Order: sequence, then structure tokens, then C-alpha cells
Amino acid sequence: MAKIPIVDLNAQYQNIRDELRRAIDGVLESQRFILGVEVERFEKEAAAFLGCRDAIGVASGSDALLLALMALGIGPRDGVLVPTFTFFATASAVAHLGATPVFVDIEPESYLISNERVEAVVKERCLIDGEGLVEKKNGVRIRAILPVHLFGEVCAMSELVPLAAKYRLRVVEDVAQAFGARVGLTGGAKAAGAIGDLGCFSFFPTKNLGGIGDGGLIVTDQAELAERLRMLRVHGESAKYTHQLIGLNSRLDAIQAAVLSVKLRHLDRWCTERVERARRYHELFVATGLIGKEVVRLPAAVNGTSHVFNYYVIRVRRRDELRTFLAEQGVQTEVYYPLPLHLQPCFAYLGYRKGDLPNSERAAAEVLALPLYPELTAEQQQTVVQQIAEFYRK
Repeated sequence: MAKIPIVDLNAQYQNIRDELRRAIDGVLESQRFILGVEVERFEKEAAAFLGCRDAIGVASGSDALLLALMALGIGPRDGVLVPTFTFFATASAVAHLGATPVFVDIEPESYLISNERVEAVVKERCLIDGEGLVEKKNGVRIRAILPVHLFGEVCAMSELVPLAAKYRLRVVEDVAQAFGARVGLTGGAKAAGAIGDLGCFSFFPTKNLGGIGDGGLIVTDQAELAERLRMLRVHGESAKYTHQLIGLNSRLDAIQAAVLSVKLRHLDRWCTERVERARRYHELFVATGLIGKEVVRLPAAVNGTSHVFNYYVIRVRRRDELRTFLAEQGVQTEVYYPLPLHLQPCFAYLGYRKGDLPNSERAAAEVLALPLYPELTAEQQQTVVQQIAEFYRK
């Protein structure tokens, strides 16, 4: 029985093996492993690709979020609006600084933060004073919003950015799953991550731009924030052994930067191939007659690159039974994410209860990520959909 993995890193590696080996060998010959020329080159390439003034390489996507909030001075008695349906790091970065995650529900079709629910949270929970928003119950000042471009799709930023400005909120984009996604805005198309005050990226190997270990990036058009971030990633150091700030040890290493420089050259093509495979899935599923029945929802049809499909996520009935059946047939799947953040045990102190954020809770019970990567073949996709149809015919 042929196995179909949810992601096939080896297939990608075989296609660019020689390029990667040369890049890695160059670093080994230089014996310069921390920051240095390779990192500076990748930062410039990434900034140019994304259309940003500055790009700052860091040790991981989680650190990118943490450092971005640190650069904005987020701390105790501050709050940050965060979608509850996302990876844990989005909210843990807020909590690590002693600030309060204020969870917001999602749009059920896209799984992205709901701008309508943002407005509702503001009206239900906050007072507006001369400096912005303050929670009525605990006096926490809401200082930022952290939209997550989940699964590769860009949030509705044309609405969110003016909404944030209305309430004096800084915007930190979590772009861990959407490097390469772009969206049309007034003045032309902009890259995800280049729209708010700061954009935070992850280079975990399974991302659509992935390294060979951990790595992250923060981008901004604001020179003052870029300067602070470059200090914060090296323990707040402004000159050798002189520390203006209390920072972290969070540096992108040279081998990761060299690998990412190689992969960046292929990214536009890979994103196009991901979108093509998403369209093929859509056609195959429509032909089954399951849509709106056992298959509750597919991702929306895509024009352009507003969704680059880091993951292809459907919603299905009897999700866990289907997942077990597919595993038995050699089809690997994953659940992103089975428990919304407002119901995580570590956030019980915030007082949320089941039913508080219903769109996220329903999504968590039904979502299923299917295999999707540029090297996925039409035959493999047909097999995946046929096996899902077979399960529901039983």
C-alpha cells in the first residue's frame, strides 16, 4: 500500500539537493555560523521579496512573535487581541510578557480572525479613553491586535488596519503559515506581513518556506522598531557588552539563512503549484457529491495568491473516524487545531468557558488537513479523495 504523507520534505529536497549542498558547504568553508554575511544577504532578499524596509532574522517563529511584542513595549497590564483558533505560540508570546491575551472568535468560512467579533469585543468589554481601549473589568489596556494568516490565507486586512487605527492598536501579523501570500490593497498588492506595524514569520521545515531546523523573521517599515529588534535579538546589546535593553539570545544562524536563500528563489513557483493542487482537490471533491453533506466545507476557491495553502483544510462530519480510516489506507492527515486556545488548561485563569467562542469550537471539532505540497501528484490527490468518498459510502 502506497503511503501519502501530509508533507513530503524529501521530494522537495531531491529537486534542489545540489543547490542546497553548495550553499551549506559555503557556510562550512567560511566557519561563520552565527549572523554574518549569509544572514544579512537573506534578510535583504526577504525584505525585497516582501516589499519591506527591514527584515530581522531570529531563532524561530515563536521568538519572532515574542520579540515583536517586546519591541512595542507590551507588558503587564497590557492586552492583545488574539484569535483563539491558531497555534499556541500566538497567544503564549503575549502571556510570556505578563500581558493578557484577549481571545476573539473566527470567521467560520476562512478560520481567520473576525473583524466583526473584534468590534463586538471592544463594545462589550472595553471603555474608550484618550489613549485607546481599556477593559472594563480589569483595567487592562488593549494595545495591539495579532491577526493570524492561518493555513496560508491572508486576513481581511483592508478592514482590519483601519479598525486598529480607530482604536489606536498596533498590528502584529502572524505570518508563520503564509510566506508569499499577497493581497490587493489601496495602492496595490502587498505581501502578508508587510501590512501592519510588524510581520512575524516561521521557517519551521513544514512551512511553505521552510528551513532545515528552526528559524524566524520579523519585518517592518519602521526604522526605530528595526533598530530595537536588532538589539533585542542579541540580549539588548547596542555595542559589545553594552546592553541598552533586556533582550534574548535569538539569532538566525548562517546555515538556515543559506538554505532559505536557495528556497526563496523557488517560492513563487511553489506557491503557484500549491494553489493548483488546491484547485484540483476542489474539482475532485465537487465530483463526489459530498460537499455540504458529509464534507461540510472546502476552502474557498482562490484567485491570485491571497491563499498559498500551507495546509489544505476541510471540515467533515465524523472527523476522528475518518482520520483513523485514512491512516489505515496510508493517507496521513492532521488536525489543526483540536482545542481552541481559550479552552487550553493554561489559560483557565482568564475565565473563558465552553460556548464562549462558538465558531472556533465548531471548527476544532471538524477540521482536517489533507496532504498538500508542490510535488503532490494528481494520482495521489485522486486517491485521497476516493478514500474519503469510500469512507462515507460505508
